[in-house]
Amino acid sequence: MKQPAEESAATAVLQQGPALRTFWWQAALVTVAVGYLYVPILARLSEDWWNDPDASHGFLVVPFSLFVAWRARRDWRSLPARPSWLGIPVVAGSLCLLMVGVLGAEYFLSRSSLIFLLAGLIIYFLGWPHFRALLFPWAFLFLMIPIPAIILNHITFPLQLLASRGASAVLELLGVPVLRQGNVMQLASTSLEVAEACSGIRSLLSLVTLAIIYGYFLESRFSRRALFAVCAVPIAVIANGLRVVGTGLLAYYWSPEKAEGFFHTFSGWLIFVLAMLLLFSLDSALRVVDRRLGKGKGP
Repeated sequence: MKQPAEESAATAVLQQGPALRTFWWQAALVTVAVGYLYVPILARLSEDWWNDPDASHGFLVVPFSLFVAWRARRDWRSLPARPSWLGIPVVAGSLCLLMVGVLGAEYFLSRSSLIFLLAGLIIYFLGWPHFRALLFPWAFLFLMIPIPAIILNHITFPLQLLASRGASAVLELLGVPVLRQGNVMQLASTSLEVAEACSGIRSLLSLVTLAIIYGYFLESRFSRRALFAVCAVPIAVIANGLRVVGTGLLAYYWSPEKAEGFFHTFSGWLIFVLAMLLLFSLDSALRVVDRRLGKGKGP
């Protein structure tokens, strides 16, 4: 004869079966509808990742977000499902954002609407606890969307000026005469312009993305992960300034053609590797400080 606890457990399992089937049918229908709406947008986004060097880090974003959600599956699957009707306004707002983006040919809005739509669907079907559990991989998805041109222009030009100023100061310290006018540096034999492609925005966005991924795998503390993401910005700026300095030295001591040819392209990869090494060095230094502080707390 079954005990009352066993009977209630068996009843719960029987009741859970139809509920799970209904949920998966709804999820399948929603997936088809979302795919129908967003396949053209995602196809164009993938083209940007492939063709635009500033957005190539987008290929890492989605797999990493899915991995984080999968890795935390025990946490969010153990939460009780508490569907909330508040997800409907989020879904409706996302669809309105999609229409505005499509009609206005604003890619950032139409692409961002997909991420907000995912949030609304999670809240509607599963509830706020599940959304909070998936907040980090959800928020990380925004890094896959290229920055709008109007914002990018406001970021790029100050970075161009910063790189040209820093490079001019270092070149003068190294004995290279240079006259700077805005983002153009006049050397004895040629002039170097710190163009948009040399502003450092490419390495900045990529390095911030990699810094977040690096911090997730190697650090468990949120404060330390946030520190890596924040420090990635000045590291990328410094590394890009060194690239401009190297280009100026090549142009002055060798030839302008060599500085603007293969070595200029190769230096971009080399400086990005240098930025990654600086990030690793920061992590190593912080670990040394942690060990020394740990020893200092001992008897």
